[in-house]
Amino acid sequence: MQRGLVPWQESGMNASRSSMLAAVAWGGLVAGTVDIGAASLINGINPMIILRAIASGLLGPGAFQGGAAVSVLGLVLQWGMSLLIAAIFVIAARRMAWMRERWIVSGLAYGVVVFVVMEYVVVPLSAARKPHFTPVSLLENVLAMLLFGLIVAYFAQRRGIRQ
Repeated sequence: MQRGLVPWQESGMNASRSSMLAAVAWGGLVAGTVDIGAASLINGINPMIILRAIASGLLGPGAFQGGAAVSVLGLVLQWGMSLLIAAIFVIAARRMAWMRERWIVSGLAYGVVVFVVMEYVVVPLSAARKPHFTPVSLLENVLAMLLFGLIVAYFAQRRGIRQ
């Protein structure tokens, strides 16, 4: 412990690390959870099936025959990916002031980047079925990722990420 600090006070470095971790946790978990709801609404299916679809990236099409355990795996995978995606944004925003100052624009741009990486890198490398987009479903999915990026950026800005 640093001299002069009482146990409940955080040093500047620990406070910064703590605010970064809070931004990653809140941004990742909230955005990931909202994304499950958005996918459920877009596809008109139960969120448990959405979670099995996520698990199918690891397990293949057989995941759709699974029960609650497969859905829990899908939730863990979704939150894990969401936390990683949020961490990348928070680290970048810590280093680039414009991302903090223009968090709405940077969040929207990040949502587009996340969509492209997920659809053209992650999903093709997974065991999941490749999605087929209609113009409407493409728009809906891009909008969902814009919302994802906004949520992550909001929590990064809200939690006071500093350089």
